[in-house]
Amino acid sequence: MTTTMAITSVLIICFFAIMITIGIRSRKHATDVNGFVLGSRSVGPWLSAFAFGTSYFSAVIFVGYAGQFGWTFGLSSTWIGLGNAFIGSLLAWSVLGRRTRIMTQHLSSKTMPDFFGARFESQGLKIAASAITCVFLIPYTASLYNGLSRLFSMAFNNIDYSVCVIVMAVLTGIYVLIGGYMATAINDFIQGLIMLGGIVMVILAVLNDNGGLMAAMEGIATSDNGGWAYTSFLGPDPVFLLFVVLLTSLGTWGLPQMVGKFYAIKNEDSIKKGTVISTFFAIVVAGGCYFLGGFGRLYDIDVANTGFDAIIPAMLSTLSPIVIGVVIVLVLSASMSTLSSLVLTSGSTATLDFVAPVSKKPMSEERKMLIMRIFIVIFIVISAVIAIKQARSKSLFIAQMMGVSWGALAGAFLAPFLYGLYYKKTTKASVVVSFIYGVTLEIVQLCISMGFIDVSGSAILSFVFRNSLFSGVFAMVGGLILVPIVSAFTQSTRPKEVDKMFECYHKTRTVEVTDSLGE
Repeated sequence: MTTTMAITSVLIICFFAIMITIGIRSRKHATDVNGFVLGSRSVGPWLSAFAFGTSYFSAVIFVGYAGQFGWTFGLSSTWIGLGNAFIGSLLAWSVLGRRTRIMTQHLSSKTMPDFFGARFESQGLKIAASAITCVFLIPYTASLYNGLSRLFSMAFNNIDYSVCVIVMAVLTGIYVLIGGYMATAINDFIQGLIMLGGIVMVILAVLNDNGGLMAAMEGIATSDNGGWAYTSFLGPDPVFLLFVVLLTSLGTWGLPQMVGKFYAIKNEDSIKKGTVISTFFAIVVAGGCYFLGGFGRLYDIDVANTGFDAIIPAMLSTLSPIVIGVVIVLVLSASMSTLSSLVLTSGSTATLDFVAPVSKKPMSEERKMLIMRIFIVIFIVISAVIAIKQARSKSLFIAQMMGVSWGALAGAFLAPFLYGLYYKKTTKASVVVSFIYGVTLEIVQLCISMGFIDVSGSAILSFVFRNSLFSGVFAMVGGLILVPIVSAFTQSTRPKEVDKMFECYHKTRTVEVTDSLGE
């Protein structure tokens, strides 16, 4: 066994042991649906902020996006991380945090589809949102495993990628099934600390390996792969950079697994603290990942043959065994935290917003908990199978489906959720239009990416559907424009009790914590 394998093995075993222990110790918080899905709405600012950040940034960011956009934009890709911090975290918490927490408690909604059903007094919207969530979260969940294969093959030469996927899926499933949201939140906090320390260590190691910051920047500018444009303020393609910033930052506002973190936070003071903590976390982790990716052109990589996922592993391969071990645990942390959030969201949505509404008989808490756990297992298995199949067959459909998932979810949900929190005149009809528009646009993008539709003859369509990042932005922005316009002409579908719903904003709400020490 090599030194790298030995160190990495010890770190991984310790990491998994901690995760499972936390899951077992958190089982007392998962005795009913409210506790299992939302931690009884009593989660503090540190756990909430780290849960938000670790669900936001996964192995897809560290290995895939950091490598791809660092290669495409150079050091200006750091703007993507800063956009994630200030738009995707700071602004999201400031705009959505308080209103989401108060309105969802007032409506007794536990998921985003549940919110749509209660806010717009429509069981049909609830079921439709549930279907969209489940369909598009599965390929998104499967994509989390993608960044693991190259890193594990670098550290463990003789271990098959499918083994890594299965082990990760099983262990994540164990602590989610046992401890629910609270186990996920506590583990997210620990995983977040690993991500913070790990990314700082890796950046310092890579810069030191290339003679320091200034020498590394000069190396990019003068290398055969680079040029001065890749060290400039806005990089070689500012328009494309802007679209990437918008999708990866604004998109979180409409993702069920992200918005759900606001449902569970304890009180308004926790929201204020959580805003600061989450923003700091995003600056370090997201900003650090994209900044690191910007140095990819220092290395001799044939991207045309190896793909963008080979960039970050190539950068790390020359580092010390301890740094490589930390990186493996960092990527595991990022992947498992996001995976646990996604499968918990998928399982609760499928049970509470799809199965329960169509059930002919009222379901007990115990039955809901059982069905929820079954769905979590199903979603974990499906996502693992898809990931393994994609790695072995290089299926173009699966790869493209993963790409459109984020855009479809954000495009369908962002506008109606945001307006639903702030604008009393938002109507059910406008929500239907937003759902159809966002999903349809991304299905068209999928067909174009697969070669079923050709838009090369139209300059406008070619720009809109340049890739899933562009169409995702148009899906979100289009929804923000369509919802108020459609609402203005469809006031007959406006909910009757909307004025009572908005009364909840007029006073501070908090949740009693039974184990509090008191004043």
